Amino acid sequence: MALNWKLVIDSRNAATLADFWVAALEYELEDPSVLIAQLLAAGRLGEDAVVERNGRKTFRGYAAIRHPDDPFDPTSGVGRGRRLLFQDVPEDKSGKNRLHLDVHREHGDLDALVARLEGLGATRVREIDNGPAGHWWIMQDPEGNEFCAA
Repeated sequence: MALNWKLVIDSRNAATLADFWVAALEYELEDPSVLIAQLLAAGRLGEDAVVERNGRKTFRGYAAIRHPDDPFDPTSGVGRGRRLLFQDVPEDKSGKNRLHLDVHREHGDLDALVARLEGLGATRVREIDNGPAGHWWIMQDPEGNEFCAA
């Protein structure tokens, strides 16, 4: 039986990074407010573990996004498919990623995709043009995590 998974990305500001990636991938921001309300009411979670964001309660230091077509648990808001979880960590990024995302355009040209991503806060690093073998840009998200736009 195949296992479910999520990609967890360390960050300095989970909410900001989730905002970038939710727009870049055209995903949905997960909403754990129903679960948080239940945990607060049962005394299983303290108010210090929660922050208000976009009019909803969410876990401090965490933010997750999911593909809009994938199933999710309506109580927890947790996606059961393509999902990214951002978690705050105290240290800054210190080297090259060992794992990265490739963002592929479905229609249109690479320049339009790269321009859209830059408008969201990404930075171009280097263009790679291998002719028939592929053409892409190495980019960085707002916290310096590398990804490719192809």
